[in-house]
Amino acid sequence: DKYEKQVYLAMLAEQCSRYEDMMTFLEDMVKAKAEDLSSDERNLLSIAYKNTISLDRQAIRTLLAYESKEAKKAESPYLDYIKEYKAKVQKELEDLCNKINRTIDDNLLPKATTDEAKVFYHKMKGDYCRYIAENVDGDTKKKYSDEGLAAYNAALEAAKNIDYKNPVKLGLALNLSVFYYEVVGNKDEACKLAEDTLSKSKEALNGADEEEDEVKDAMSIVNLLEENLGMGER
Repeated sequence: DKYEKQVYLAMLAEQCSRYEDMMTFLEDMVKAKAEDLSSDERNLLSIAYKNTISLDRQAIRTLLAYESKEAKKAESPYLDYIKEYKAKVQKELEDLCNKINRTIDDNLLPKATTDEAKVFYHKMKGDYCRYIAENVDGDTKKKYSDEGLAAYNAALEAAKNIDYKNPVKLGLALNLSVFYYEVVGNKDEACKLAEDTLSKSKEALNGADEEEDEVKDAMSIVNLLEENLGMGER
């Protein structure tokens, strides 16, 4: 396999927690490969993207906490510094998310032949719009909320014929319910989606072999849906 080197180096980079390197190795393969990625390759790419972006997301959460603390003071000499730095990190996150979504549009979706691959990529695109939208407001929030919802809806459409014990389909429901709750602010829609998915997935998983990897993955997502639903109903 001529892509064996990139995949191996990506796995090596993951072990070293060098996620930007991991992302670069895999994107080189994505651009060169004529056919769609395998399921394992898709998962590797998802790990690379998610871990690269999570540092920026964590940084923004930390800066928001500092901003909130300083804003309570009558006069803070640091508030402007925090806002300026937060804007810089936010811009980096936005640029990286947009770069990822361009790769999805230009190199991944056009090669996707299975429903599962299409769900995976549209969901991923929705996630990266959500990561931008969750910490901005005004027109920027609306733009990325709309784009995120369109991507999630495209994923739902592609997922129609996929079984409810499929982890990719369940992961879509989990992330879309988070999007409704945290970005759109529609708690009812978030809970409705989680409840509907839980009921259908439990039926689909009834009697399934719990030693199978796919079933284990599905069960762990079902547990997360239950946790989120518990918090959403409080």
